[in-house]
Amino acid sequence: MSTTPVIEVERLNVKYGDFHAVKDLSFEVRRGELYALLGTNGAGKTSTLETIEGHRRPSSGTVRVFGRSPVERDVVRPRMGVMLQESGFSPDLTVRESVRLIGRLTRRTDDVDRVLDLVDLTSRAGRKVAQLSGGEKRRLDFATAVYGTPELIFLDEPTTGLDIQSRDHLWATVDRLRENGSTIVLTTHYLEEAQQRADRIGLMHDGTFYREGTVSELTRTLPAVIRFALPPAAPALPLHYVMDGDGKVAIETFGLQKDLHTLLSWAQEHAVELRDLEAGATRLDNVFRSISS
Repeated sequence: MSTTPVIEVERLNVKYGDFHAVKDLSFEVRRGELYALLGTNGAGKTSTLETIEGHRRPSSGTVRVFGRSPVERDVVRPRMGVMLQESGFSPDLTVRESVRLIGRLTRRTDDVDRVLDLVDLTSRAGRKVAQLSGGEKRRLDFATAVYGTPELIFLDEPTTGLDIQSRDHLWATVDRLRENGSTIVLTTHYLEEAQQRADRIGLMHDGTFYREGTVSELTRTLPAVIRFALPPAAPALPLHYVMDGDGKVAIETFGLQKDLHTLLSWAQEHAVELRDLEAGATRLDNVFRSISS
């Protein structure tokens, strides 16, 4: 397998007049990984993706997809699938006609019935797009990305509007695509999905990366938290703490195992019940909130 990154971005700048949307951004996406590109509103995420997908030319810098410029659409586009937030299918086309049109536009080959089955739309094949529910339209959008099993797939808010069962089905399909070698670039406001599924995350703010790394690397930048309810008249705690908004004790620590051992030993020694005890690393949403703190 080639070790050349699927996506290479080097000192990318995107400007709209006097507005500098993306500033000297550099990163790469490795073959076979699921890379989540996240960001605050106005962070430059959309401009970055549009440039990588070949819809926009950079003001300066270099972008390579499969080692080629993404504006070489005849070479790059057939190897790339894009799930937009809304694909804008003609409401008068049927589901089958819409999926068939995907193949013609992307020049990827596939079996329409296979794709309909993959996105759970077989029973809606003859129904017009205008007659689909919101979740069914989202599954049709997913079909635009996975038709032809492309090597690189962009998923923009893929589970918005889907029920839990449909979400699980979509992610199971993504897992199978990855097993077959596809590389996934994910953008989502559901941070728990990125935390659970991304190999690496680029967290954008003000046109560049606030942080980039694995979920573990990002969450380790903030302290872990031990939280519990303390009974009245309990002895003094052995660790520094604050009271949170729910009236529970909250202990922040960069030494979770050591401090948790200290706390549990103290509780056993003084016969104190630590009610509703929770302990764990910080979550990705807390890293996200720390951007503006």
